[in-house]
Amino acid sequence: MARYTGPKTRISRRFAQYIIGSGKALERRNFPPGVHGPKSRRKFTEYAVGLNEKQKLRYTYGLLERQFRRTFEMAKKERGITGERFLQLLETRLDSVVYLIGISKTRAAARQFVNHGHIKVNGHKVDIASYTVLPGDVVEVKNSPASRQLAARNFEENRIRNVPGWLSVDAENFKSTTVRLPTREEMDQNINEQLIVEFYSRF
Repeated sequence: MARYTGPKTRISRRFAQYIIGSGKALERRNFPPGVHGPKSRRKFTEYAVGLNEKQKLRYTYGLLERQFRRTFEMAKKERGITGERFLQLLETRLDSVVYLIGISKTRAAARQFVNHGHIKVNGHKVDIASYTVLPGDVVEVKNSPASRQLAARNFEENRIRNVPGWLSVDAENFKSTTVRLPTREEMDQNINEQLIVEFYSRF
């Protein structure tokens, strides 16, 4: 599956907040990348503001433009507020759920964990990271020594992470149940999804 393989900390520096890469590197160089560095005083047009918001969300979930846009088009066709439904579709991706419950340190690692066949949904192996998890679905780590050992180590490292209320986690049995769809308050507050909706409405 295609994924972004370029400089990671550079992305976080571009948007002045941690997205991917090294958080410590961002602390050391908390200014935009480029030859002008901290002296940069660029003024953004309305189009650029929408583009930046879209790119920020896309990099957060590690998607390339084609898949990201396809998810947005799915949200447009469904009932409800387009921007909120778009965020829900991104947040309920299988790799995102695996990340949120603490089985992996990053969403990229979660995608790899899923792609390598370590995850089952409702008792069936699922190795597609973009698989949509629905309310009532049970996501669990495959019952094999290698899978469980890796998951146990990651659970321990990520135990301070707050699991959102729409997910119920049973760490002892390496499983999680999706209680309901996430509300807007439970998703990324640093994203203005309306800007993304307006950006795509231009085309």
